[in-house]
Amino acid sequence: MEKKEDRDRIIVRTSVIGILANVFLAAFKAAAGIMSNSIAILLDAVNNLSDALSSVITIVGTKLASKAPDKKHPLGYGRIEYLSAMIVSAIVLYAGITSAVESVRKIIHPVKAEYTMVSLIIIVVAVLVKLILGSYVKKKGRDAKSGALTASGADAQFDAVLSLSVLLSALLYIATGVSLEAWVGAVISAVIIKAGVEMMIDTLNDILGKRADPETTVRIKRLLSEEPEVRGAYDLFLNNYGPDKNYGSVHLELPDTMTVEEVDVLTRRVQEKIYAETGVILTGVGVYSYNTGDNEAAGIRNRVMETVLSHDWALQLHGFFVDMENKEMRFDVVMSFEIDRQEGVEALTEEIRKLYPDFRVSIVSDVDISD
Repeated sequence: MEKKEDRDRIIVRTSVIGILANVFLAAFKAAAGIMSNSIAILLDAVNNLSDALSSVITIVGTKLASKAPDKKHPLGYGRIEYLSAMIVSAIVLYAGITSAVESVRKIIHPVKAEYTMVSLIIIVVAVLVKLILGSYVKKKGRDAKSGALTASGADAQFDAVLSLSVLLSALLYIATGVSLEAWVGAVISAVIIKAGVEMMIDTLNDILGKRADPETTVRIKRLLSEEPEVRGAYDLFLNNYGPDKNYGSVHLELPDTMTVEEVDVLTRRVQEKIYAETGVILTGVGVYSYNTGDNEAAGIRNRVMETVLSHDWALQLHGFFVDMENKEMRFDVVMSFEIDRQEGVEALTEEIRKLYPDFRVSIVSDVDISD
């Protein structure tokens, strides 16, 4: 709980600093843009203002997401951060589109700019402030493990590049009389639109649910497989309910000689271990049993595995168990998205029945959701 409070405090404090800096820059750039009649500087000011508004929404989202779980939302409000990110992306996208419209209008109907020393100094200061702010926000984002803050820091550094392009176009106009500021404004608009679209796509992926981080899944499976009783960990499924709020389930392959009491002790032990090491809460631990002390069963397993994995779309076989007395075998197959799962099950069932016509075959198809 203390770790969560520290994370929220870092996000809020850093966002407040970002708001103050962006409001300061927006005000001075707007003044410089009006004085010099420069659309590029004015659009740069709009960009800063949208960044400040984005930080406000980030703070509100973080505060709401910190609400304690209740009866209506037993897993908490963490996903509100994704909704706030969606609002931020919509604001950025709107700012980019309106800026693009204004830039095109200035290209069609150019207006002469008149740069002053004051306006140039303001742009130089803006570049330096954005570079410093970007580095600071990115560092705090990494410390808090906040993707939103890290992205905001990177965006601030890129804003510095955009402000630098405005400065260079102003210097070019002063030196040669060639005005590119409306075109620079169009470029800035395109960059803002691109950022808004990318933010929206990333947030939609988080809301829809995306493949778990491979590094995390590999680590969890490794930690589980370190237990002496566990021959393998499969079907790891992670659900995300906001930053640092991950719940999961997994199947462990255990020897058929273990008692229910022994499985219960093991399950509780690995749940505590995984939470301590990764912060993931394993809400469900299922089991597969494997045959022990039966050479004939081992031979059947090897032959079945060779048959199944001869198909490119069959990625993995696990949970294999054969009941020699009742002539039954069961196992799971992880299938790629290239084949219909029902068709895959039917094809494999037919092949295995040809090899072992006396056995009843039960195959469960698993989705390729983790490494």
